[in-house]
Amino acid sequence: MPTMSRKVNGNQCKYFYAVVSGSKERIYDVTGIDGASVYSIPQGNLSAVVSDVPFKRIRPERRHFAAHHGVLQQLIAEDALLPMAFGIISDGEKAVRSFLAKNRKPLNQQIQRVAGKVEMGLKVRWDVPNIFEYMTNVHAELGFARDALLHGARAATQDERIELGRMFENFLTSDREAYSERVEAFLEPCCDEIKRDKCRDEREIMNLACLVRRENLDAFEVAVFEAARGFDDNFAFDYNGPWAPHNFVDMNIDT
Repeated sequence: MPTMSRKVNGNQCKYFYAVVSGSKERIYDVTGIDGASVYSIPQGNLSAVVSDVPFKRIRPERRHFAAHHGVLQQLIAEDALLPMAFGIISDGEKAVRSFLAKNRKPLNQQIQRVAGKVEMGLKVRWDVPNIFEYMTNVHAELGFARDALLHGARAATQDERIELGRMFENFLTSDREAYSERVEAFLEPCCDEIKRDKCRDEREIMNLACLVRRENLDAFEVAVFEAARGFDDNFAFDYNGPWAPHNFVDMNIDT
């Protein structure tokens, strides 16, 4: 990256994208929030990646999210990147340097944790028209309970319907756990860490965040395909990345 060659307004608010290793001032070849220049503010062996903003609050609009994530995607070429959450704004350059100085130890610890690594995502879903019908076909006990409820001599009570729903949820949970363990067994040799994020709907089986060394990215892709071979056409695999390691930056910091 080129050396910084222009004077910035140190008193203006700074939108915070990330913390990276390094002590040189740089301008990045990417535009930030509202088209502003993105540059670094170094303090010791760390630098904050920021852009100038006129206000202390940014609306959560699509264009702002896009700009934020666009900067992070540009920055993943860095050896170690600590991405910041959307919307963090500092009072000015002095406050940014103070933040880096106060949190030097935890920031350096997290830099070491993710150095040379990126985040990859893997989502697996049941690719079926009706997940309840599918589960009743897979699990005979659930199918029998459904048939007894729908085709019995009397109308089902509310409690009986609740119990059927609870049985369905239990099978979902147990299947998710079993399938996640199967897939993770393939991924673990090429991942430093794997985290399970919450499933967003009934059809989602797993939503994995994987911390992968850059040199293992090809092996990760091979592992995903190897894992997928053990599942039939009722399952859909979708992997994505590389991303900044959001799910693996865990800091208690002093702001």
